[in-house]
Amino acid sequence: MKSSNIGGQAVMEGIMMKNGDDYAVAVRKSDGEIVVSVETYHSIVGNFKSLTKIPFIRGVFNFIDSMVLGIKTLMYSASFFEEEEENGSKKPLTDAEAAKQEKQEKLLMGGTVVFSFVLAIGIFMILPYFLSSLLKPLISSYNIRTIIEGFVRIGIFVIYVLLISRMEDIQRTFMYHGAEHKCINCIEHGLPLTVENVRKSSRQHKRCGTSFLFFVLAIGIILLFIVRAESPLMRVVIRIALLPVIAGISYEVLKLAGRSENKFVNLLSKPGLAIQKLTTKEPDDSMIEVAIQAVEAVFDWRKYEEENF
Repeated sequence: MKSSNIGGQAVMEGIMMKNGDDYAVAVRKSDGEIVVSVETYHSIVGNFKSLTKIPFIRGVFNFIDSMVLGIKTLMYSASFFEEEEENGSKKPLTDAEAAKQEKQEKLLMGGTVVFSFVLAIGIFMILPYFLSSLLKPLISSYNIRTIIEGFVRIGIFVIYVLLISRMEDIQRTFMYHGAEHKCINCIEHGLPLTVENVRKSSRQHKRCGTSFLFFVLAIGIILLFIVRAESPLMRVVIRIALLPVIAGISYEVLKLAGRSENKFVNLLSKPGLAIQKLTTKEPDDSMIEVAIQAVEAVFDWRKYEEENF
């Protein structure tokens, strides 16, 4: 199975699919209409595109790009339902007002990215360290406490996913997430991209962002055995400073997993695939239709299958 190199994410009542620098967002509105928007994403590295191709370094920038694009497309999809709620109560914007609103949205998006990043560091990196530190009077070994910290970190992540999966809107988002995976699996197994073929394809995929996050958590445990510090403050600093390194390594492992059928690599992928059972749900046919339109807007799956199958 050759990787198609396309990827995406679920958005509000829709799917974003990305192929190279081009991405499409398909959203099903309340009236049943599917709206598809295609744009080109400009990386945060600007003219230094070579940074996104250097092994280990590229993972850091691709991770940030994914966060930025993810939040941008989520806000775009949400805008359809905000418009419906405000229908008839809002006057058309002037050019100046539209420009001001666009600027405000960019500031909001930037603030959301920063806030999300800081919150994630606090919950998934710093909190597990402090919780494991409480065991110091009982467990003197730093190595054992580091292992416990890693399992606490993974446990917090799983509990977080379980809690949000109880929300109705998130459940639907997880269903669209499943539709995204099913479409990619359908293509990469050489099947025509139809609702029937997508429906019977797997909703788990080795290149999923959920698997990436698991690799981040697991690789973090290993690196913390190697890089140590004595003072509690420096240990916190090290955990934050190592994040780019952890992200870079995790990205390379994820890419390897996506293109390899090696038994050992498949074994490494199993925990991430298991967690995907929580972050993906079986979609209905209407969701699959949205996902197919998102794929076809940026990817010629017929040409891909002719060349590879």
